[in-house]
Amino acid sequence: MMQKVVDNYETATLAGGCFWCVESDLEKVDGVEEVISGYSGGHLENPTYEQVSSGSSGHLEAVQVRFDNRKVSYKDILRVFMRHHDPTDPGGSFNDRGEQYTSAIFYHDEEQKKIAAELLQEIDGLNVFEKPLTTKLIPFDKFYPAEEYHQNYYKKNPVRYNWYRFMSGRDAFAEDHWGGKDESESSSPGEESYTRPDDVKLRETLTPLQFKVAREGGTEPAFSNEFWDNHRDGIYVDIVSGEPLFSSRDKFDSGTGWPSFTRPIEGQSVVEKEDRSFFMTRVEVRSRKADSHLGHVFDDGPQPTGLRYCINSASLRFIPLDELESKGYGEYLQLFE
Repeated sequence: MMQKVVDNYETATLAGGCFWCVESDLEKVDGVEEVISGYSGGHLENPTYEQVSSGSSGHLEAVQVRFDNRKVSYKDILRVFMRHHDPTDPGGSFNDRGEQYTSAIFYHDEEQKKIAAELLQEIDGLNVFEKPLTTKLIPFDKFYPAEEYHQNYYKKNPVRYNWYRFMSGRDAFAEDHWGGKDESESSSPGEESYTRPDDVKLRETLTPLQFKVAREGGTEPAFSNEFWDNHRDGIYVDIVSGEPLFSSRDKFDSGTGWPSFTRPIEGQSVVEKEDRSFFMTRVEVRSRKADSHLGHVFDDGPQPTGLRYCINSASLRFIPLDELESKGYGEYLQLFE
């Protein structure tokens, strides 16, 4: 079990439904050293996943977060946590039902309790949610790490994790209520400049096909687009905003006639949404900052992710490796070292 304070490190214990998802979100916060999935708040010693998930142990699925308080505060950890789950559901969390999947903050001392209570009051005053907050404040007692196969599940089993997360509606809920990325998460240099001009301006700067795809959700012809057969080193950015989206290091020939990638260049650079057009259900991919339509993601790609991000060339601009520095993307040179 992690200790509360080790030099400048502190521990937060939080429950927000599926611990795979909470772990994944909090590990992306700058200043977080470690996140462990586990169980807290119950009456059994050393409970198993089966006991917790059945509701018989009284525990909640939870995570312990070890963070550097010189880089990120406890309150900022809580802000990110509250933005990435539903704190208004007293009966569970999205598809996971039962007390074991409800929202709670296990405070380690009176100072954490005070900070947590103030934050809950602050969020309640923002009127972000239609329903009242149900997040419980519980004094911390014990934390039991979950079985090893649950740790870093989103890295070990990315295909199952990504589809589970999408179908749960967690990200759609956060996007609907909070909009963009939380200010405490790691961001790329220059990110504030990735903005979208209005459509009048875009019609002047984009080709008709680029506008149709990026702004109207169109699809370009397969095998007859700019980047499907591009093998040069470099990165692909949003044609609208310039936001970095994909790297040539993750590009592969899918045989479909469109540029295909195994993953985005950064975990938060794209947004996935349900697409029910054409009498089918697919996962649409859009850029986070400019909200450009990029394409769709499928679970038939190669390892290490098992995913295929099938992207329209018309939504992309390619920055060759030898131009990264001059075009303002020098931080991505490390991808090719």
